[in-house]
Amino acid sequence: MTRPIAIGDLHRFTQQCLQQVGLSSANARDAGLALVTTDAMGVFTHGTKLLAGYLKKLQGGGYVAAAEPLIEREGPGWAIIDAQSSLGQVGCLSAIRVAMQKARQVGIAYVGLRNTGHIGAAGYYAALAAREGMIAMVTGNDIPSVAAPGSRKAVLGSNPLAYAVPVSDGDPILLDIATAAVAGGKVYAAIQRGEPIPNTWLIGPDGLPTTDGRLYPQHAALAPMAGHKGYGFGLWCEVLSAILPAGNMTWQVGSWIFDEPSRPSWHNASFTVIDASVMLLPGEFQQRIRRLIDELHAAPTADGVDRVLLPGEREWNNYHRAQASGIDLPPDVREKLQQAAELTGVVLP
Repeated sequence: MTRPIAIGDLHRFTQQCLQQVGLSSANARDAGLALVTTDAMGVFTHGTKLLAGYLKKLQGGGYVAAAEPLIEREGPGWAIIDAQSSLGQVGCLSAIRVAMQKARQVGIAYVGLRNTGHIGAAGYYAALAAREGMIAMVTGNDIPSVAAPGSRKAVLGSNPLAYAVPVSDGDPILLDIATAAVAGGKVYAAIQRGEPIPNTWLIGPDGLPTTDGRLYPQHAALAPMAGHKGYGFGLWCEVLSAILPAGNMTWQVGSWIFDEPSRPSWHNASFTVIDASVMLLPGEFQQRIRRLIDELHAAPTADGVDRVLLPGEREWNNYHRAQASGIDLPPDVREKLQQAAELTGVVLP
């Protein structure tokens, strides 16, 4: 029986591991907080389970520990940033901060980020902007793992799409989804735990649904979320994340998991931020969003359902519980953390 781990203890461990492989204390602190917060929200596929893989990339040189993202081109409401093969959290945090700064000045801003590492939980960056009172949308791209309707192989990544909306008297509205029927990490997790998968997750080599998770990713692709709708959103993410910033697209993106640690992964992302206070009278946006929230919460519910939840509400509830009682990490996450401890010599709490 394992005990929950305190957020602060897990953050210190994660930061120390990242510093051991060359990240600055500031970048290690910020990147570690992104991973640990994601765990605290209950999204274990995109939290510290990723740490060991990131450490291998940093040790191998595929991700450059000392890299600092560089603004290549910019205007009043936009910028293109080359992350210089930095850790994905380092690149993304730099980009969302630039987007927020520009949105404060002109009302809305787009920042394209190219040549970064695996970005982790896209919603984390959107939520940072929402905590600053701004609406944000974040997209990313990845090596293809998702089929299109009618295809027999993957054509797009499980490209994430996230948005966050500020709520002055509560947590942000937050949606963070893969445009696949399910994130690839959840397939791996199910396989590792010996759990069956539904027939809506994977497309086999014949172009038909399969429940054999062992085929993924070499011989099966993820199904697109909601069929042609998910395929369309995945393509939209590719345009914003890769086409517009002139980054690598589809099969040009590397596999951060399966490639040699010395090879960059060339991921890309986009950050669109809106400062509603520039567009509406003071307090008007929050009055209107509160009215919408109250209306949704008051909607009649099915038997056994207390109330309609907002996107992100369940995850924020997890986060607040974790602040009070610690994070109950699943066995597969603890196993990966032990690997991180062995890679760096940092003692796992």
